[in-house]
Amino acid sequence: MRFRALFIAFLAVCLGIVAFNRDALAVAPSNLTYDQVKGTGLAINCPTLEGVSTGSIPVEGNASITDLCLQPTQFYVKEESTNRRKPPEFVPTPVMTRLTYTLEQINGSLSTSGEGITFKEEGGIDFQAITVRLPDGERVPFLFTVKELIANSSGSDISRSTTFIGKYTVPSYRTSGFLDPKGRGLTVGYDTAVGLPATGDAVELDRANVKRFDVSEGEMVMQIEVVDPETEEFAGTFVSEQVSDTDMGAADPKEVKIEGIFYGRIA
Repeated sequence: MRFRALFIAFLAVCLGIVAFNRDALAVAPSNLTYDQVKGTGLAINCPTLEGVSTGSIPVEGNASITDLCLQPTQFYVKEESTNRRKPPEFVPTPVMTRLTYTLEQINGSLSTSGEGITFKEEGGIDFQAITVRLPDGERVPFLFTVKELIANSSGSDISRSTTFIGKYTVPSYRTSGFLDPKGRGLTVGYDTAVGLPATGDAVELDRANVKRFDVSEGEMVMQIEVVDPETEEFAGTFVSEQVSDTDMGAADPKEVKIEGIFYGRIA
C-alpha cells in the first residue's frame, strides 16, 4: 500500500499537481507489486510538506516524535586535496550499495525545560549500512545511523525557526560474527591469517589480527523548514557528520558527511 501511495505522490509532485503528507500516503490506493517498485527508488522517499509554513506546534506533556524519516540526498567523504596547499575537503561520492539508505519509523520522546526542547531517539529503523566510492575508486563503507540521538533546540514549540542539534552513537559497521578474507574475526575464526603462523604476533599485523568493535560518535543538525499545526507534521533538512568503518580496527576511519531531508510527526 505504501509503495502505491509513494508512486502516486511522486508523480503528483513532479507534475506540480499537489503536495503530499503522511495522511495522503496512508489513504492512497495500492496496486503496485514488489517487482513494480523494485529498482525504481520510490521506496526510499520520505513524505514531504509543501505550502504550509505558518504557525507552530506546541510541545506539552508526554509529547513524542513518531514516524521520523531521514532521507539522504548527498554523501561526502573528507579527502586530501590535490593541491598540497589546501586542507582536506569533503568531496561528493556516489552510492555503491542498493537504494536502502533511508531511516524511517523512528520514534522518541520530547521534553521541555527552561533551556528548550530535547528529543531522545528510542527506536525504529535507525541504521543502514552504506558504501560510497571516492573519485579514485576507493570504496568507503559506513553505518548511517541516529542511534541514541539526543538533540536540543531552544524555545517551547516547533516552528520554522526550530533547529535541533545533537550527538548520536555510531556502532561498528561489522558485527562480532564477521570474518575477514583471512578467516579472522572478533569472536569466531582464526587468531592470525592462515599460512602466517610464524609472523602472527608481529607488531605490524596486530591491527589486522586483533579485531575490535569500535563505537564512535556522530553529530547532527536538523533544521525545520515547514510545519503543519493542524496535523502536527513537520519537515526540513539535516546535516550529519560521523566516521566510516575501520574494518574492525584494521584501517583508519574517514570523516563522512550526509545531507538530506526529513519528515516527522508530533504525538
